[in-house]
Amino acid sequence: MSFFLYLAAGFFSGMLGGMGMGGGTILIPALTVILGVGQHVAQATNLIAFLPMAAFSLNAHKESGLLKTDGAWSVIIPAVLTSVLGGLVAVLLPAVVLRKLFGAFLIVLAVKGLFAVKVTAKK
Repeated sequence: MSFFLYLAAGFFSGMLGGMGMGGGTILIPALTVILGVGQHVAQATNLIAFLPMAAFSLNAHKESGLLKTDGAWSVIIPAVLTSVLGGLVAVLLPAVVLRKLFGAFLIVLAVKGLFAVKVTAKK
């Protein structure tokens, strides 16, 4: 039974990721709250799950002619460096702190989404 719960969590987070909503906003809480996975493992799982989705999306954008490579290295290099640094910091943080930081991140996303809906409604 637990295999199907993991499968469902991956499926729904993948669907949201494919729609550009960020699958980790579903996957991490599903793994930690519903399935009892530790915070560090859940966040690492999300990062690993992100890699094939990113590769698929990059290829889809390339094939449709939407991929712009001008200045890409000025984004790629800082992104890789800060990702590695963030991963190292996350490993050192206690799970409770990591959980609270992720919760704060979700709240910021919700508030940002709320304001985006209000702005769109006014137009």
